[in-house]
Amino acid sequence: MTTSDELIGLVRAYNPNTNAKLIQKAYDFGAEMHEGQFRRSGEPYFTHPVEVARLLSDQHLDDSTIITALLHDTVEDTRASYGEVANKFGTEIADLVDGVTKLTNLQLSSSATKQAENFRKLIMATSKDVRVTLVKLADRLHNMRTIRSMPQEKQVLKARETMEAYAPLAGRMGMQWMREELEDLAFQVLNPEGRASIIRRFIRLQKETGDVVEHIKSDLAELMHGANIHAEIQGRAKKPYSIWRKIEAKEQSFSRLSDIYGFRVIVEDEAECYRVLGLIHQRWRAVPGRFKDYISQPKSNGYRSLHTTVSGRNARRVEVQIRTHTMHQVAEKGAAATWAYRDGERQINPFALDPSEWISSLTERFATEGDHGEFYEAVKLEMYQDQVFCFTPKGDVIKLPRGATPIDFAYAIHTRIGSACVSAKVDGMRVPLWTRLRNGQSVDIITAEGQKPQASWIEMAATGRAKSAIRRRLREDDRDRYVKLGRELARVAFEAVGRKVTDKALATAAKHFGLLSAEDLLARLGSAEITAREVVSEIYPNLKVRSTDEVASDQAVIGLDPDQTFTPATCCQPLPGERIVGITYRGAGVIIHAIDCPKLERFETQMDRWVDVHWQEGQHAATHTVTIDVTIRNGVGVMGRICTLIGELKANISDLNFMDRKPDYFRLLVDVDLRDVSQLHSVLTALEADSDVAEVSRYRDVTRDPSDIGAVAE
Repeated sequence: MTTSDELIGLVRAYNPNTNAKLIQKAYDFGAEMHEGQFRRSGEPYFTHPVEVARLLSDQHLDDSTIITALLHDTVEDTRASYGEVANKFGTEIADLVDGVTKLTNLQLSSSATKQAENFRKLIMATSKDVRVTLVKLADRLHNMRTIRSMPQEKQVLKARETMEAYAPLAGRMGMQWMREELEDLAFQVLNPEGRASIIRRFIRLQKETGDVVEHIKSDLAELMHGANIHAEIQGRAKKPYSIWRKIEAKEQSFSRLSDIYGFRVIVEDEAECYRVLGLIHQRWRAVPGRFKDYISQPKSNGYRSLHTTVSGRNARRVEVQIRTHTMHQVAEKGAAATWAYRDGERQINPFALDPSEWISSLTERFATEGDHGEFYEAVKLEMYQDQVFCFTPKGDVIKLPRGATPIDFAYAIHTRIGSACVSAKVDGMRVPLWTRLRNGQSVDIITAEGQKPQASWIEMAATGRAKSAIRRRLREDDRDRYVKLGRELARVAFEAVGRKVTDKALATAAKHFGLLSAEDLLARLGSAEITAREVVSEIYPNLKVRSTDEVASDQAVIGLDPDQTFTPATCCQPLPGERIVGITYRGAGVIIHAIDCPKLERFETQMDRWVDVHWQEGQHAATHTVTIDVTIRNGVGVMGRICTLIGELKANISDLNFMDRKPDYFRLLVDVDLRDVSQLHSVLTALEADSDVAEVSRYRDVTRDPSDIGAVAE
């Protein structure tokens, strides 16, 4: 464990004016409070806050942040109180510790609604003082580095939470190194086979080509020396998860992936960045469409750099990033650069952006919504996406996430323009509203009086702002219809568990979802933003309807070892009564597939992972979800009657998603909880016989991964 003298020495190296006595006092207080506590690995618990403090000292953060790291678990896990911390270390540090404690208590892997609500609290805490989030991110990084001592189930839970929330948050705050490490550590837990396959391919590639990184670094250094440019050259192979994500996104094999290796050329000033770019393009052939200028158009988190991909040594494609030392500091430290110290003084970095500005714009935009889900969606969209820069006819720059459409562009200008949008011109040519915009395009939005947003726009839009505005307007326009449909969905769901839907029950559920009234809840139900299953679960979390002769859910499949667990595959949604086969996954037990599932082809060369299983005979509980694709007439009462028809067959509607809304017909996907394949046939037959149903079929999404954590076909 790092000693107090070592920690103080690390801080003093970049901040000679550090308050060493206060850091020593915090170190001693933390050690005293955590005395007798141990981590699951057997180490003294205090090793954790010390390592978190050390991580933050590597970022050259101020004394208050270092001390907060040492004390961040004292109020939560020891007898220490907020008042005691305030008396000993001051209100500023006590408030920071309190903020980290509140973040620690948030469960981001809970139910979707609770997760969204807690994520909003996380973002709100960041807006008050970014140092709270910096400590929490460092805390999560050290926990992920030492996660192997935790039970497997807890590892998966924490890894998924890290992948979905903390890693992208670190990236949005500009701390790309932390994002990459968090993602790779989570990837190692969630998909160890996938990570191992990438590493094996890397080893094979190195044997074939030698040390590519050192060769290309040498080539770049020689090029810079010849041009009398003083530059720092960095090179590395990219993280396994980064490569896996590119393979998945581009649907390319490992051997065809162009940017497995990344190189940086760090120079003194901006002019030299463009000079280096010219030299590299003269020396190697540039790959068309792979140049990005984030110096003239910085990312929203302050990131600046030139990116280019060239055909380097042996025609292997490599990505080169060119930036100044000041830009590099922001690229490495992100939000931490705002608080970084050097020689005892806060560093002034002109490129460092305070993420609280971005967060404030989000919180203001959604302050009146009361909708945690929309806020969560908006934040995730902004955290995950790169940006494109487009121009208005007057030359103003509009920043949008990659994949944005003219609809997003219109709503980015003003909600009124977005709602009245009828078409768009891109670079002078009329294009469909679903067109994906590219960097540098000029966009002209054409509006018409009386135009209203269409439901199909939600799928076209890529920004949380546009999606939120469209949903809000649709709710206003269709509220009465949605309320009626929601009431019918609620009635069917409550009857399925032997309860009657009452105004009091709906009002209680509305409070649980953070809504103002039962009518608001019904409107959300009718618009498929909340499922009837979620409503019932909120009110009756422990209620299970099962007859005494039903097969227990944990005994539904025969052929597994006593210590094996199973999960139905989401791609084929197998039902009792169908032939099935199991595929083993490390960390996920056995995934059960229908025998005709197309996904099974990828495992034909891995027969050791196949498990011969079959369904237990007897009556199964109605807990097996199947998706039905149904097209119905858009008429008064049709939707309600269809829901009633499904409910009369003792099938519970757990989710409903409108895929296409036309003036005369609706196409929707309905998730139905069923007992077995015979009940499915009864539901399909009854729906097909209805005069207002145009088409109905079982829906299987072969693009879904068979499990939540991915599969490896190698």
